[in-house]
Amino acid sequence: MHIESSSSPGTVWFVGAGPGDPDLITVKGRGLIERAGAILFAGSLVSEAATRWAPAGCTVADSKDMTLEQMSAWLIEQAGRCDTVVRLQTGDPGLYGALIELVQPLDAAGVAVQVVPGVSSAMASAAAAVESLTLPEVTQTVIFTRVEGRTPMPEGESLEALASHHSTLCIFLSITLLGRVTAALTAAGWSSDAPVVVVHKASWPGEEKIIRGTVATIQGLCREAKIVSQSMIIASPTLGARQWTILAKSKLYDTSFTHRFRRASVPASNLTLESP
Repeated sequence: MHIESSSSPGTVWFVGAGPGDPDLITVKGRGLIERAGAILFAGSLVSEAATRWAPAGCTVADSKDMTLEQMSAWLIEQAGRCDTVVRLQTGDPGLYGALIELVQPLDAAGVAVQVVPGVSSAMASAAAAVESLTLPEVTQTVIFTRVEGRTPMPEGESLEALASHHSTLCIFLSITLLGRVTAALTAAGWSSDAPVVVVHKASWPGEEKIIRGTVATIQGLCREAKIVSQSMIIASPTLGARQWTILAKSKLYDTSFTHRFRRASVPASNLTLESP
């Protein structure tokens, strides 16, 4: 049932619903849903199953056909009568989400705002494919980016420029522009047989698809699989490491490494000891 607030506005909680599987929402996020008086979820990207913990009488609305102004107005209205209002956003609210655009009108209306992080589709995609985005002596850098479409990229952030680092790239919102992705990788010096993984609807029960290919083949493979939406593109020198016969191991767990929880059991060899 609703928790009424007659004296002051309630709080709007921007909750990361995670990548798709309702069980990947955080414990805190689920707790907020369980006591919410109103929930606004992004139905085009968030499974309605994520609202299944809502209490009886909770007002639940889908924002997929709303404008930004309509969403802000809805949240402000609900905060005027409920202590707890939840805006369920896909993945993590701070990553490719309309967080600040929605927060500013709430600030202007004097409505309190809190944010609960969520599991990003980048992390869920790597997990689905059993891949590590970083490996010792391979790459220690992960870049979250997208290809320029309706939203232009800031100067210096073209995919070709970012790909020139030859680190891990998690490319959001770009599956329909996969040809431009592979062209940018090629222009940045990635070989035609460099591995690329595309994960469609990572973690969505019964809907997840994993496509493995190379810079040269991934576009055709995705076309054959009819992958045209809600997909993460991962290009990384770490892909496929599960099958490597030679793998540099983490120094943190090396028998010659000393840190504040464990002393080295064998002498260090050309190793500078550090305390993490």
